[in-house]
Amino acid sequence: MASRKSSRATGGSPSPGSKRETKHGGGKNGKKEGLSGSSFFTWFMVIALLGVWTSVAVVWFELVDYEEVLAKAKDFRYNLSEVLQGKLGIYDADGDGDFDVEDAKVLLGEEPGGVAKKKPKLKGLKERSVPAQPTSPESEESVQPAENVESERKIADVEVEEEIQSVLHEALHSQPDADSMVDDVGAVESESYEIPALDDYVPDLEERISDPDTPDDSEVMPEDAVEHYAEDRVHEDYSEDQGVESKQTEDDVIIEPEESEKPVKAEDYSNDVQVGKSEKETEQDKTEKAKKKKKPKLLNKFDKTIKAELDAAEKLRKKGKVEEALRAFEALVNQYPQSPRARYGKAQSEDDLAEKMRSNEMLQQAINTYDEVVSLPNVPSDLIKLSLKREADRQQFLGRMRGSLVTLQKLVQLFPSETSFKNDLGVGYLLIGDNSNAKKVYEEVLSLAPNDGFAKVHYGFILKAENKIAESIPYLQEGLESGDPGTDDGRFYFHLGDALQRMGDKEAYKWYELGYQRGHFASVWQRSLYNVKGLKAQPWWTARETGYTELVKSLEKNWKLIRDEGLAVMDKKRSLFLPEDENLREKGDWSQFTLWQQGRKNENACKSVPKTCALLERFPEATGCRRGQIKYSIMHPGTHVWPHTGPTNCRLRMHLGLVIPKEGCRIRCAQEYRDWEEGKVLIFDDSFEHEVWQDAESYRLIFIVDVWHPELTAQQRRTLPAI
Repeated sequence: MASRKSSRATGGSPSPGSKRETKHGGGKNGKKEGLSGSSFFTWFMVIALLGVWTSVAVVWFELVDYEEVLAKAKDFRYNLSEVLQGKLGIYDADGDGDFDVEDAKVLLGEEPGGVAKKKPKLKGLKERSVPAQPTSPESEESVQPAENVESERKIADVEVEEEIQSVLHEALHSQPDADSMVDDVGAVESESYEIPALDDYVPDLEERISDPDTPDDSEVMPEDAVEHYAEDRVHEDYSEDQGVESKQTEDDVIIEPEESEKPVKAEDYSNDVQVGKSEKETEQDKTEKAKKKKKPKLLNKFDKTIKAELDAAEKLRKKGKVEEALRAFEALVNQYPQSPRARYGKAQSEDDLAEKMRSNEMLQQAINTYDEVVSLPNVPSDLIKLSLKREADRQQFLGRMRGSLVTLQKLVQLFPSETSFKNDLGVGYLLIGDNSNAKKVYEEVLSLAPNDGFAKVHYGFILKAENKIAESIPYLQEGLESGDPGTDDGRFYFHLGDALQRMGDKEAYKWYELGYQRGHFASVWQRSLYNVKGLKAQPWWTARETGYTELVKSLEKNWKLIRDEGLAVMDKKRSLFLPEDENLREKGDWSQFTLWQQGRKNENACKSVPKTCALLERFPEATGCRRGQIKYSIMHPGTHVWPHTGPTNCRLRMHLGLVIPKEGCRIRCAQEYRDWEEGKVLIFDDSFEHEVWQDAESYRLIFIVDVWHPELTAQQRRTLPAI
């Protein structure tokens, strides 16, 4: 029993000593069976503390360059995409050298441009969609899953349509966004356009259009800008910072128009004018849309062989690394001098660098390089179009309108079926004041495309300039209603409304209202087109409000001196007063004698009125106003001046009464009428609609002094282009 108990005690229940041994890691035969709970916790804390201190050390001592890690990860993603493209090359089904959406269509049983045939899903194509890389050319070539191909195809068609529309079919005055043209669209077989004997007709063009690099006098905006076509880039270049001015936008005026500035009819006219094409499209419209959907081709056969190098350089440009991109493209041009795409990339990089540096010299270099592109052999036609179009645009930017016209004529001769280039050529003629040739161009366009809205508004504009008011209205109206690119322009709302007003049609204010709602005018009454944002806007001003009280006091104090010198000029046998020639009169006789214009003194004129000119020399707000004039104005009985507006909100106009009949002379600005008084100054903002009647029995003589808007800064007064 004793031995049994002993054995039970030995084998059944461990002694306290053995329990302690086990607790501390001991085991049978002296072997450790593992860590206890407390030991495990201790080691866990040690490791955790080491990890924390290691992290602190890494951050504190900058042992790891995290930016470099992120950059490598980004490069890895690009490289993976390129490797993937190379691996998929074996699935090239259309023989163009790589795998793209067209190859996917073939593999899925869809005929190019047709409907996909019903086939079982291809094995190995996962159902999970691949995230799109919109800014990376490689992403457009990645594998498309079977169920997503149709939607991807639609998206691609929309993107291509937008690219073509924005680059090849928008008006010349808008800058084409060549960046949106992804270079790998040239993966489809490219058609090259040879330019045989290009030099044969270029000299002929230059003979017909002399002095390509000198801006013409017609580029200066005339007084009141009623019958002249001028782009707001006429005087624009990088020589001065002129970014303060813009076309009218809805928030251009800080102060809301007063009650007197509201239109005659307060109804909302926006729904009365249907802007946009009808639901039924003509066959011509469908044909034009089909053309727009065609992919642009920027690479010829040789450029496809160096596509990877071109893509690498273009990637730098799109990332904004302009200097690096330029060096990369220059290296490609040196290595492959016959590569059109490399040279075009060089031109784009120079163009971008000119913008960054604000350098006219660099921009001229870009213009030269664009021109070099078209002289190379086997240039894809789409690349020729982009190069010449951009070259013409940049020439206009520098004010070289005649040089731009030569470039546009090249485009039309190379692509005679492209009506959009003819439209651009018409604009080119208008910019140098050659309305006759512009009219011929638009007549040709309308004979080929009767519904071309761009041609209609410009043709209507020319007819109105010829004083064919009634004939101009349907062209301007139908052109605006078309909604075509390039038609939604404040000038056309301006001239359509003006033509309707002259015909006595109150529909004019519907178009003015629509122009205002679309951001072209500051208000229905204030319709100037060349404006600086944020300037106080009201039709009538007091001397105190302008801050030019000394000038007003001086004019009113010396009004008889100014009057007598003006009358002496009128009494001369050879009058220096010239008839108003801006087509502002409905009837009557209105002449002017100008002393200052665009901030420039007329020395010969001032010899006739020396005391008046000496008086004005003290007031630079008037003599230095490069957007105004200082002049005598005489109006004879029976004269009516049409409602009109000045070209800019940057000036105020002072009228000093010199010889004023007792009755019959009045002026309206917006909806308020005023009368002149001898020896008194009236001040109004002529960017608001104003109208004049002279129904007295004798002539009316006033002295007009334009001054800078008082809220313009000194910098703005120095740098705003002259008008």
